[in-house]
Amino acid sequence: MVQNLFRSGFLVRLGHTVLTWVVTLVLFLHNTDLRRCEERGELLAPALFFLLVLLSVLLYFAVSLMDPGFVLTDTAGQGSPEETESMIPQPPTPRLRRCGYCLLQQPMRAKHCQTCKRCVRRFDHHCPWIENCVGERNHRWFIVYLLVQLLVLLWALRIALSGVSPAATWELWLRANGLLLAALALVGVFSGVVLLLLGSHVYLVSTNCTTWEFMSRHRISYLKNCGDEENPFDRGLFCNLWDFFCVCRTVMWEQVYQKHAPNPA
Repeated sequence: MVQNLFRSGFLVRLGHTVLTWVVTLVLFLHNTDLRRCEERGELLAPALFFLLVLLSVLLYFAVSLMDPGFVLTDTAGQGSPEETESMIPQPPTPRLRRCGYCLLQQPMRAKHCQTCKRCVRRFDHHCPWIENCVGERNHRWFIVYLLVQLLVLLWALRIALSGVSPAATWELWLRANGLLLAALALVGVFSGVVLLLLGSHVYLVSTNCTTWEFMSRHRISYLKNCGDEENPFDRGLFCNLWDFFCVCRTVMWEQVYQKHAPNPA
């Protein structure tokens, strides 16, 4: 984990951490609801906000440094150079293949990440903000992180708005509120981004689809024979959410596909 911390994503993680605590400090030091609660001796709200910010930072590092589900072994054994370039037929499961970069046989729904230079099980996407892939092992924690981060941002938005004070002129108003307005703009932008991300991921999880499968459906071999609205991994809303959040094990997607995929014509 220490080695992961000092990978190429070190500056991104450092920037996220510094930015989070700088904005938090601005909200505590400016004349906001938090500051007024402290002055009245009402410490519950400031303490809860601080703990929620701390939780969001801890979740960020957990998701960022966690193994997303890298493919580590080749259960198919070594093959010839010709096999590494060709699709390996596994009837009735369509076309598992060897990765042209790792030379490992990819499980169904796995994909090679050009940034991490590894194949990832149930690959969703590579997130530049956490400098890590989102895959089978950390996807659920990524969504939990987004949820906590959204709560922090919305609360911070309300706190920042409570600290904007009037002034006699625009110049005086900007001087009095400039730092808080900058924090307000930053929090507002990130709130919108996180809300969109969380909404899209919850939708995809509810249908048991990944971002990669949603965006590149026409290029994925095991989805080419399915209709536009057809997903061989979809088990219904409740089962999809239960399996995603509550079942912590490696899923053999080839077996799921065999049960639910349409028969070829």
